[in-house]
Amino acid sequence: MSLEIEDRHAAAAFRRLVEHLQMRADAQNIDLMGLAGFCRNCLGDWVSEASDGTISKEAARAAVHGMPAAEWKAKHQTPATPEQLARMEESLALNAKLRGEA
Repeated sequence: MSLEIEDRHAAAAFRRLVEHLQMRADAQNIDLMGLAGFCRNCLGDWVSEASDGTISKEAARAAVHGMPAAEWKAKHQTPATPEQLARMEESLALNAKLRGEA
């Protein structure tokens, strides 16, 4: 079943997701990638892509992180473990398979 969501509702939900991710800095990007196949950086990249280049990746990522991405990384990101990296690789492979790329 496909549900059409009005742009204003989708925008409000997106803003709430971004606010939630900014509040939950304890949720590491690597863990988000391993579990769901996307992270804060992905959301920023998608915003940039949706803007047809009017918003740079850096600006979009800063909007999602609530600060420049490099600053967020320095403040909140911990080194990835081999297990986290393996889960991320598996998740990225699943993304490719679901998109028909594998």
